[in-house]
Amino acid sequence: MVKNEKKRKKSSTTSKTTYFVRGSGGKVSTEESNNNEDTNSLRQRDEEQQQQKKFQHDRTNDISYHSNAINKKKQQQQQHHRFGKVMDQVPCTNKPRHHTLSIAIPGSIITNCQNKELRTTVVGQIARAAAIYHVDEIIVYDDNLSKNSNSSKPVHYRDRKRNRNNSDKNNHDNASGSTRDYSISDPHEFMARILQYCECPQYLRKGFFPMHSDLQFAGLLNPLDAPHHVREGEQSLYREGVVVPDHRGETQKKKSCSLVNVGIRKTMVEIDRVLTPGIRCTVQFENMEIAYMDHTQRKSGQVVRGKVVSPTLPRETDGTYWGYTTRLASSITQIFEDSPYKRDGGYDLKIGTSERGDVTVDDKKFKLPQFKHCLIVFGGVAGIEECVDADESMKISGKDSKKLFDMWVNTCPFQGSRTIRTEEAVLITLARFRPHVLGNNYTKKKDIQIDFSDNSLSDESSEAESDESSSGVEDN
Repeated sequence: MVKNEKKRKKSSTTSKTTYFVRGSGGKVSTEESNNNEDTNSLRQRDEEQQQQKKFQHDRTNDISYHSNAINKKKQQQQQHHRFGKVMDQVPCTNKPRHHTLSIAIPGSIITNCQNKELRTTVVGQIARAAAIYHVDEIIVYDDNLSKNSNSSKPVHYRDRKRNRNNSDKNNHDNASGSTRDYSISDPHEFMARILQYCECPQYLRKGFFPMHSDLQFAGLLNPLDAPHHVREGEQSLYREGVVVPDHRGETQKKKSCSLVNVGIRKTMVEIDRVLTPGIRCTVQFENMEIAYMDHTQRKSGQVVRGKVVSPTLPRETDGTYWGYTTRLASSITQIFEDSPYKRDGGYDLKIGTSERGDVTVDDKKFKLPQFKHCLIVFGGVAGIEECVDADESMKISGKDSKKLFDMWVNTCPFQGSRTIRTEEAVLITLARFRPHVLGNNYTKKKDIQIDFSDNSLSDESSEAESDESSSGVEDN
């Protein structure tokens, strides 16, 4: 064993290399490697490694320099834009606005669209127009014309194939116990769902809008970018949020408060009342510095507090637009009867739009009267007259449709096309009415405070007491 180990050591010390000699006619010769050759090879390896390191270092420096240069150019472009700086925030009038603006649109307008992509984009255009011109309420009403159009519409091969695939998916989901819906929804529900989706802030959509076939092409929708859609890094006194379950310990829990997710990273707001989880609410912060402070910089046990306010408060304080509400109406009469402003007397200014209007916006004497709640009604493909004729509950005919409104207006006289689509009419009408709506000088009346004194009695109370005393004497 010892002899074998010694032989191995000797063989390891004397290493031989085999190589071809060019001048030997291809004959192979073997020689022992010299120390000089080993040192040369090591030097070559070191030089190659150093060159690679230099190349990588120079390359990283070039990339970082290039990226820094691009960032500097972007900052310079943002600071010194040729046509002025792009708006970081939505402009505000800083004046309270107490009047409201509502629009009513029939859901049958999307039945003329060839596919779901076009339907989604049409509703997105209406949502964008409503946000730009400060619409507070959108009413989607049933004009009883969508059913007739669906029955008379020819069924193409693609539609039949799509319906067959949808039915197969429904059967498969029912068998597997899934709740996903692929059925073709009503056009009015489709429009209302898309409008609500556009108005909802991005950080709340996952909780309020589950998977649905109507939202298949929601990625095509342009964002509203309204003030209540607060961007990352932007600070706002008000924020939209959703009430979440309180999983804190019993020591941190309070009986008279709830937690709200307002879209701030790793931050829950403690509100001043108890609400059931899943409800959307508007929150006003008590201290904005603590609310928008990084969660790592807050002290231990420091809580962000706020209070639940009405969604109309931003509008009534400084005129900040805070989105719109969506309402469904089963007929054109339900637009007026189910008004959310019944306590204030309903809509005090009702405007009907028609190409056969009595008044045009181009008239020099055109002016909107003072209003508190204004309603603008748009018709479908055939106008408001056809909607009135299709409504069996209406006692008047389509020719007398203007009797339903305070003003019967043609917002685009001498149009260059035979027809104006409803989504186009919404944009045109709101744009033409914008200066008149801004000129509305309605101011909210202050609540009258009555001082009640115990010493002096009113006439009615004195008469009632005298009657009681007299009746008491007669009984005795």
